[in-house]
Amino acid sequence: MTWVKTLDGIILKSIGGFYYVETAERVYECKARGNFRNKGFKPVVGDRVKITVPESGYCAIEEIYERKNSIIRPPLANIDTLIIVASTCDPNPNMLIIDKMTAAAVIKDITPVIVWSKSDLRSPEKFREIYGLSGIKTIEFSIEDNRGIEEIRALLPGKVTALTGNSGVGKSSLLNALFPHLELDTGDISRKLGRGRHTTRSVELYKFGGGYIADTPGFSTVDLQRYEIIEKDDLKFAFPEFEEYLGNCRFNSCSHICEKGCAIVEAVEQGKISRSRHESFVAMYNEVKDLKKWET
Repeated sequence: MTWVKTLDGIILKSIGGFYYVETAERVYECKARGNFRNKGFKPVVGDRVKITVPESGYCAIEEIYERKNSIIRPPLANIDTLIIVASTCDPNPNMLIIDKMTAAAVIKDITPVIVWSKSDLRSPEKFREIYGLSGIKTIEFSIEDNRGIEEIRALLPGKVTALTGNSGVGKSSLLNALFPHLELDTGDISRKLGRGRHTTRSVELYKFGGGYIADTPGFSTVDLQRYEIIEKDDLKFAFPEFEEYLGNCRFNSCSHICEKGCAIVEAVEQGKISRSRHESFVAMYNEVKDLKKWET
């Protein structure tokens, strides 16, 4: 077989052992070299790769470039932004779950953004106050008047963006507003893309506004909670508002839960760190404190 050229690209989707790689020229259907399987490491959507293009036959993925980050389920690499869609009501937001999502993003060098949907039904003011102290960006969104949609669009150029959110929070409504040409049925986004609802973990990147947005069927808070566990010693780094207080506690072994002389606990008492966020930290710490390293 004669190899004609070598190209760099990004994997847009993976189906049945075939990878669809977008290059500067076009999208190529590729297979991965067997040495990836031998190493127990395989390409995933979002990977930046080097491919070889033959005169005939299948193109091959020769190299996976170093990843910025990756998540296990759904398998996705090099994410820049995670948009967490949470509703202000119906259903009411679960602050612990949202904080687990933001923590998983921060620890993997992904920028978390919380989109408060149904903001026409209930003001997200108190939630904005909670996250205002953390530095995590929040955006109000309503399908009724599309408030916030342009602010969300502005996040996408030049980035790989993934969306997550539980059923009923308005994720499909947001995707409809972002992609009106797809005419997606609310609550049944994957049907338009030719997939059975809730029957696949397939991921696909769509080009949008100079960036990519990931369609991740079934991607919910359960995935990050189950597969992206943060070790207790790293957890403090997943809360950006803790950073300026780290190293200022009385004891080096401080767990930042309730110890005397803890700079973070003192900041909570002084209103410099949200009590709700610290409560989430404590709950998350207690969940993992007894886990062995190999269990995380």
